[in-house]
Amino acid sequence: MNISILGCGWLGLPLAKNLVEAGQVVKGSTTTLDKMARLREEGITPYQIKLFTDGVQGDLESFLSETEVLIIDIPPGLRKDPDADFVGKIGKLKGYLEKSSVEKVIFISSTSVYEDREDFPVYTEEKEANVTAENSQQLIAAEEVLRSSDKFSTTIIRFGGLIGPGRHPINFLSQKKNNKNAVSPVNLIHLDDCVGIIKSVLEKGLWDEVINAVYPEHPPKEIYYTRVAEEKNLALPHFDLQHPSKGKVVESVKVQQLLGYNFQKEI
Repeated sequence: MNISILGCGWLGLPLAKNLVEAGQVVKGSTTTLDKMARLREEGITPYQIKLFTDGVQGDLESFLSETEVLIIDIPPGLRKDPDADFVGKIGKLKGYLEKSSVEKVIFISSTSVYEDREDFPVYTEEKEANVTAENSQQLIAAEEVLRSSDKFSTTIIRFGGLIGPGRHPINFLSQKKNNKNAVSPVNLIHLDDCVGIIKSVLEKGLWDEVINAVYPEHPPKEIYYTRVAEEKNLALPHFDLQHPSKGKVVESVKVQQLLGYNFQKEI
């Protein structure tokens, strides 16, 4: 299978390496020139590509040439630039995709598309994305841009909070005072399970689906992050207990029922 990964970052690079080790032909993109050599060393055919609303920097046509499956794992960048037009970038990409050999797309999305509330609603894949925040609304719109095409099939994977090597929320929560939402449930997933679930979608051929991907345990934030801080010998996080917590529980029904996937890493 010829696979291209748009965005070889914290998740995309380990995924690409894993697919290469499994015998797949993999192209990978980065926005920085200095990372090209790293991709090449890992057996990934490297491309320097950056999307804009009015065009593309890099040889996107060659990147997509002979590609059967495209995995899109690029951050919206809306925290750094609230005025960024992520939907416009995905719309520009869609135009290239519809002229390419790509038949299947996996779009890496987020459980942030579901609204947090004080009653901690439970969201399965049957629930509609309902968030009102502008940045997450752009994510929902980007999903729809890809799913609206009749030239390729798109599966959306909505990952929970990502944890793994060098990445865990406790690293900044332990340094802050009055962290919010003390009793809200956590919705997290380890990098290894992200890679495993994406590979399972490829192996099972699960297309035209929306999939939630979150570890199936949801302890309250204060309890969970206090335990993790103790395990890592970090300062215990301080939570604001005076104000109501908002949150949600995201359930990964399709991961277990359609993919038959068993989570490998506890949170």
